[in-house]
Amino acid sequence: MNNEDLMTQDVFENLQELLEHNEIREFREAFLDHHIYDQTQFYLDFADDERIELYSILSPQELSEIFENIDFDEVDIKPYLKEISPEYLSAMFDDMSSDNAADILTNLTKRERRAIFSQMTPENVTEIRNLMHYDEETAGSLMTTEFVAVVANQTVSSAMTVIKATAEDAETIYYVYVLDNGKQLLGVISLRSLLISHDDTLISDIVNEHIIKVDVEEPQERVARYFRDYDLLALPVVSHDNIMLGIVTVDDIIDVIDDEAQSDYSGLAGVNTDNVNQNPVQSAAKRLPWLVALLFLGMGTASLIDHFDGLVSKASVLAIFISLITGTAGNAGTQSLAVSVRRISLNDEGNRSFFSLILAEIATGLVTGAVTGLTVFLVVSLWKGNMILGLAVGVAMFCAITVANLAGSLIPVAMDRLGFDPAVASGPFISTMSDLTSVFIYFSIAGIFIHFF
Repeated sequence: MNNEDLMTQDVFENLQELLEHNEIREFREAFLDHHIYDQTQFYLDFADDERIELYSILSPQELSEIFENIDFDEVDIKPYLKEISPEYLSAMFDDMSSDNAADILTNLTKRERRAIFSQMTPENVTEIRNLMHYDEETAGSLMTTEFVAVVANQTVSSAMTVIKATAEDAETIYYVYVLDNGKQLLGVISLRSLLISHDDTLISDIVNEHIIKVDVEEPQERVARYFRDYDLLALPVVSHDNIMLGIVTVDDIIDVIDDEAQSDYSGLAGVNTDNVNQNPVQSAAKRLPWLVALLFLGMGTASLIDHFDGLVSKASVLAIFISLITGTAGNAGTQSLAVSVRRISLNDEGNRSFFSLILAEIATGLVTGAVTGLTVFLVVSLWKGNMILGLAVGVAMFCAITVANLAGSLIPVAMDRLGFDPAVASGPFISTMSDLTSVFIYFSIAGIFIHFF
């Protein structure tokens, strides 16, 4: 444990002592003096009875900031919500941003939500319910409805008055959105532009009409791409008829990027990495389907080797190089898979056609296969003193790597075109497939050269 962890542990133990001795005022001052991230960690580390006492010490508004900082992918939020009264939760959700409140409330039953909604302000309930109706992993599910907007025929002076009146409840005020009387999005103004403009200047004279915006049903991966490409802090979300509905902020996109990276890694590894703290039985239950499927695929490779048993009996030296061929081809296939999945996630293919991608991967496979094949040809020829054997292994290596490289690239691309998650074409699957194809290629080529050994 490093010094920072020791200091944090000492602070936590001090807070526990203050709670235990019922020193409420001292506890509030010490607890709220820390950064909200530390407050959140302390809250999650408190025992059940300590948290129950905490609800009588902290206001719903103070607790709302803590809940907005909890990572729901790592923490099961339901037990924490169950121990809080509906009255307290109602006040807490009234103070939270609508998008975060909607995300948390999805963890409750309809009956529990109704009990909370009945005590919330109608305006907040309407906003939260609207957000809960959007499909997951879309711009609508990520957006918040708390943004600052002005109309085009206002002056800068009157716009600043609007901003001051609405800033406290807004998610961000760095961008001010300009709407017409029908709430259609016309453009955006930065806070800096407003501050340096004359008070009598019309908003329509300084508005930036070249605005980046997304449809409410836009996939979250594409929304994240806009933030990356244009270095945005917030992005407006509009309906099909350009009505301004909300904004997506950069903090939500950071979570999306993390989730997408985790999803891709899970697919490439063939396991679910969302919860690393699962017990062994749960972990085994999630890994077994892939392992059993790969077991049967691996048995196909074993059957193929058995089929060529007669060839191995004629030249037992062939058995030495089976793992060399299959291992190298598997590595090549996994490399190609990783590059392909990354290209798809970034949409780097642009206007390149499906067939141009095939040609590019064939070229890559030919180059890597040729270099590797030539290397193994020289090594085997010198090692075994048999150039024909070296040629057989080298040609087999060349063909196996070319095929594995092509498969590792085309399988995820094809899955993406068919509407499936390309990361499902996992590393273990590609590696096992490469074993099957490389064994077939190796023994087929060895059969041609067997008479020259």
